[in-house]
Order: sequence, then structure tokens, then C-alpha cells
Amino acid sequence: MGKKKDKVRKAADKEHRVTRKLRLDEDGFVAALLSPVAKATDEPPLLALAVGTVALGALLRKPAMTRTGTRMLASHLLATGLKTALKASVDRTRPNAADTGAHLAKGSGTDDTDRNAFPSGHTAGAVAVAQSVAHDLPAVAVPVKLAAGAAGAAQVPRGAHHATDVAAGAAIGWLSERLASWAIGTVDRYVERRAQRSAEAEVEAHPS
Repeated sequence: MGKKKDKVRKAADKEHRVTRKLRLDEDGFVAALLSPVAKATDEPPLLALAVGTVALGALLRKPAMTRTGTRMLASHLLATGLKTALKASVDRTRPNAADTGAHLAKGSGTDDTDRNAFPSGHTAGAVAVAQSVAHDLPAVAVPVKLAAGAAGAAQVPRGAHHATDVAAGAAIGWLSERLASWAIGTVDRYVERRAQRSAEAEVEAHPS
């Protein structure tokens, strides 16, 4: 078990060194372009987008839009919960952190921001929301997934995350949408069965 931990630590340290070399100048033009992308995939904007979609669908009386917003919201909340649980158990120094100590270890939790790189929460949320939109709107699946991928990839040159942090975040986002869609589908089937039984009971009670 000890040898396995040593291999994981060495691999994580190597990735850390490589990623730090890929960092962009924080005051550079490209870094300035990537900053809005990162901010757009933070938790508050994505939550606002999901809640806004639900509210707009309800206001316009468009069940399909409300359903999409509900899927986005459920997926994002689940992704946030999963990534928070991982961040609470793993400490990993961000590439842009001054600390060059242990880069992958059992950790102290999300309050320790210098050791809060694994997994990428921005990527998890972006992928969860993108997958939700693509689920209900296949016509825009490609652009929204590309946008989510770009948001995740941008975390590496910004020095906020390693490539494996982004990959883990993407996996969490994908899984969260799958679980949320399964839950929504289960509820839908239950409601449909109840409605069908009620209709059948009405017919039996009042035969023509």
C-alpha cells in the first residue's frame, strides 16, 4: 500500500511541475481572455442560469423549458456535492500556489484553498449543466459540450488546476447528469402510473 501511495505522489508531483510550466502570465492578454470563461462557470452563475431557466419556463408556461432547468439545477447541485466531498478528503496544491509540498494526499478539507485543486469544481458544474441541456436539446449538444470542455481546459493554463483535476471534474459532471436524469425519469414514470391508475379508476367508477 505504501509503494502505491509513493507512486501516486510521484506522479502527482511530476504533473504539478509540468503544469506550472504551462501557466500563462497572469497579466497577459490570453490570461485576461480566459478569466471571464472561468468566472462564467463558477457556482453562482451556473445556479442562476438553472434557476432562471426554471422560472422562465414556469412564467411562459413551457413545461419543456422548466424540465430542462430542473435537470440543470439537479445535475449542478449533485455535481457540487460530489466535488465538495472529494475536496474535503483530498489535499492537492494548485499549480499557481506558492506551496510546493505534498501535491496529492488525504487532506483537511475545502477551507484550505491552497490544497483545493482536486477535482475541478468549475469543470464539474459546466459539464453537468451542458449535459443537461444536451439531453433535452440535442440540436445544441455539440456547442454546449464544446463550451464546457473549453471552460475545463482553460483551468490548466490559468494555473488553477492540473489536467487530472479537470478530467475528474468532467467525470463528476457527466455522472451527476446521468444520476439526475435517472431520478427525474423515475419520478416521471411514477407520476404517469398514478395518473393512469386514476384514469382507470374513474372509468370503472363511471362506466359509459
